[in-house]
Amino acid sequence: MFHPDMIDEVKQRMDIYDVVSEQVVLKKQGKDFAGLCPFHEEKTPSFTVSPSKQMFYCFGCGKGGNAITFLMEIGQASFSDVVLDLAQRYNVPIRTLDRDKQDDVQRTLSRRDQLYEILALAARFFQHALHQPQGETALNYLKQTRGFSDETLQSFQLGYAPDSWETLYGYLVSQKDYPVELVEAAGLIIPRQKGSGHYDRFRNRVMIPINDSRGRVIGFGGRSLGDEQPKYLNSPETELFDKGHTLFALDKARQTIAKVDRAVVVEGYFDAIALHHAGISEAVASLGTALSEAQVKQLLRYSESKQILFNFDADAAGTRAAERAIGEVANLAYRGMVQLRILQVPGGKDADEFLKASSAADYINLIEQAPLWIDWQIEQIIGDRDLAQADIYQQVVRQLVTLLTQLQNSTTRSHYIHHCAQKLCQGDSRRVPLLEENLIARLRRTKAREKRRQAPKVPPHSDSSTPSNAVNTDAVNTDAIHTDTEREAEVIDDEDDDADLQLPIDSDRALLERAEALLLQAYVHYPDERSHIIAAIGELEARDIYFSLSHHRWLWQSLEAIAPGPHDDAAVLFQKLQQAYPDDLAMLQQVNGLFQPSELAELEMQRTALAIRSATAAIERTICHKRYRRILDLWQNTDSQENPQQARHYQDQLYAEKQHMDNLDRTRQTNLTELVSLSWNPPLLDGQ
Repeated sequence: MFHPDMIDEVKQRMDIYDVVSEQVVLKKQGKDFAGLCPFHEEKTPSFTVSPSKQMFYCFGCGKGGNAITFLMEIGQASFSDVVLDLAQRYNVPIRTLDRDKQDDVQRTLSRRDQLYEILALAARFFQHALHQPQGETALNYLKQTRGFSDETLQSFQLGYAPDSWETLYGYLVSQKDYPVELVEAAGLIIPRQKGSGHYDRFRNRVMIPINDSRGRVIGFGGRSLGDEQPKYLNSPETELFDKGHTLFALDKARQTIAKVDRAVVVEGYFDAIALHHAGISEAVASLGTALSEAQVKQLLRYSESKQILFNFDADAAGTRAAERAIGEVANLAYRGMVQLRILQVPGGKDADEFLKASSAADYINLIEQAPLWIDWQIEQIIGDRDLAQADIYQQVVRQLVTLLTQLQNSTTRSHYIHHCAQKLCQGDSRRVPLLEENLIARLRRTKAREKRRQAPKVPPHSDSSTPSNAVNTDAVNTDAIHTDTEREAEVIDDEDDDADLQLPIDSDRALLERAEALLLQAYVHYPDERSHIIAAIGELEARDIYFSLSHHRWLWQSLEAIAPGPHDDAAVLFQKLQQAYPDDLAMLQQVNGLFQPSELAELEMQRTALAIRSATAAIERTICHKRYRRILDLWQNTDSQENPQQARHYQDQLYAEKQHMDNLDRTRQTNLTELVSLSWNPPLLDGQ
């Protein structure tokens, strides 16, 4: 459709850094830039941009290309739409192979350009009206009631819609000669139900422009100054404005979100503006609806730790709003891909009210004390309810079990089982282990019921010989912990559970892969414990036991070669590997997942010693098991009557290997309480 010369000119003028940096926070990494990949969920940057090559590439998911490819992927847009957008952006004249279609393309571009012009002009109109005599009440409201400075008014382009029916209509249509159809398409005027003509959508309201990520006005929010309802009125959805994909003030907040590594989400425009006015500029606002997954994913592009704080009014409506918002992003949270926290201001105040009576430092203190969303939900379930009442106790337990069942990571689940047991013990700590077992049993039954409901029903006369309890048997076979309590806990795990300490013993390959990965993850993420990990691996190598999987072996050898510094974290290590081995893309992509930090880092840090002990024992056990099978095969093929001494020798070897495997299994054993409460104790490695 487009002339090849035009496409070539677009490619020559476009800049990959300018395009990508609007969607991803990029940090300098040598001659290139790195950031969190927008195409898959990750916690350590593996997405790179090369200005010299005008290319991007992600070592995590393998996506790569130029600026056109990037925009097609990020916006699910066609090649033609992206080229048109870039041509506009870089002032490249539109040329098509079919000259008849060139006019159509120009008209399409002209329409969107005009919509942006109309909205920008309306914003300036409202700003001007704010400082006229008719806007005095609105100006006093913003300055005196809200306490905003002239700088804040200018930064957010705050304005006033006059209290009349056709003022904006007359300005845009009569004076500026914009077509009525376009002004209506911009969401600024409404056709009359009776008769002909249009009237202004916004009247006698404080006006707050809503911008896209490039800072262009795409809609408005209006706050009434009288008794008009609704109190807050938004623009309708238009060709430019999609409420479910837009966050108020994100264009102003994204750089700060990247800097402080967190985003604060509030309910209202004025809450966000008040926070920016107070210097807390990582704040954005939802647009009167529950936060969508698309909006959350926008925020996650700018925060490496994936930390999002929801600040809702601490009243019933705010609580319901927070629960609804969590529901929208539950899948991300349950997978540990977002660190959700709930910030509730004391006294039922919103952020704007709180800042009128308190300082920005007080609000930041609330941010730092905000609980994780699951802790907050547990508090909402238990609260100050009288657990001595049997019916209340049972209701609370059912709600807790429902919540715990959703947690997909077994380490996280074990932590919260213990936490809930402590909450339910009513001050009697002796009851905690029993309560843990009770919660585990309930979780097992709940999970079993879910699996039975999801399992396909077998016809009455089916020839299938699969037993009805096959699902539960599989779950038990993948159990890695050998005490009865932990067996119950792991039964509820899905087969794809990423349990950090779960090392199944029924599959050599699975055991070896998880054990080696666990050891490498501990090395990558915990610099202070690297000497212990090096010592543990050294002991294995002294017994001729090495990393078996090629990508694990490559990673360990590469890490030894680059000699990590004592304070190099996972991100720094991955960057060094990228720089040292730029041609090993396949290997880098394979090991990328090991550099993604796991949930509840502080909790897992307490388990590093146990993880090292379990992993090294598991690796050695796998080698022993292979050796055991080889000896067993030799023994079975030996005639004990012809070669009694050889058969006896093999029997002794089998017994020795079996004893050694049993000892290794005991090394790996632990119970639920130890997993939950184990504190870091370096000497734990000395006895190995």
